[in-house]
Amino acid sequence: MTRYIVLASFTDQGIRAVKDTTKRAAAVREMGARFGVEMKDIYWTLGEYDIVLTVEAPDDASMTAFGLTIGSLGNVRTETLRAFNTDEMEGILGKMG
Repeated sequence: MTRYIVLASFTDQGIRAVKDTTKRAAAVREMGARFGVEMKDIYWTLGEYDIVLTVEAPDDASMTAFGLTIGSLGNVRTETLRAFNTDEMEGILGKMG
């Protein structure tokens, strides 16, 4: 599975209904299963981003479909980062020669 970090910020709609944020997170977790995406962790944060997710997906296309679906709900804007573990990074470095 491929790992991703998702940084999310509330939209105006999302902040107006902020009291539902944990319910929405549970719904998003369930929705991810339709795409083969597993939400590993969710954190509500202080600073530039309101929410940080760690996610695993089978491929970029599944993750993109999941991200677009989340965005279409209108509660958050997201930025998705592909994450590499140590073994993956060692393989990348090995290709450098």
